[in-house]
Amino acid sequence: MRLALYTGAMRIHIGTDHAGFELKEFLVDYLVEQGHVVVDHGAYEYDSSDDYPEFCIDAAEGVADDEPGTLGIVIGGSGNGEQIAANKVEGIRAILAWNNETAILGREHNNANVISVGARQHSNEEVLEMVLAFLETPFSGSERHERRIEMISDYEQSGN
Repeated sequence: MRLALYTGAMRIHIGTDHAGFELKEFLVDYLVEQGHVVVDHGAYEYDSSDDYPEFCIDAAEGVADDEPGTLGIVIGGSGNGEQIAANKVEGIRAILAWNNETAILGREHNNANVISVGARQHSNEEVLEMVLAFLETPFSGSERHERRIEMISDYEQSGN
């Protein structure tokens, strides 16, 4: 496992339902220990009947409403629904990561600001590696990637 030392604190919004509750607690503890400011949008206790959209949308809204450079993490059983929920928030570009490469490419190529992961798909250590790769990777700033992101943003704003 690769454990990175960060040079500066980052604000990170996080949300999950019951399926990712234990993983969320693990990530929050680690990230806070590393000096990051983590805003926990729940779930705050294990409840097998809770619903992920509430927590994931709240985390995504936290990212959208916070200062530039703030990132988010949403967690569920697969990460699929959580990514969909987060992407309903204007200004959010959430990616579903299933390995380090997809986490890195989401930041480099898509300037993603939320990572979605499946707690039932990976070990805590595997997810931690993906999250660290996501947090550490900057957007490339490449003109072609900026153009593509702008096309998506334009559609999000106008529907055209």
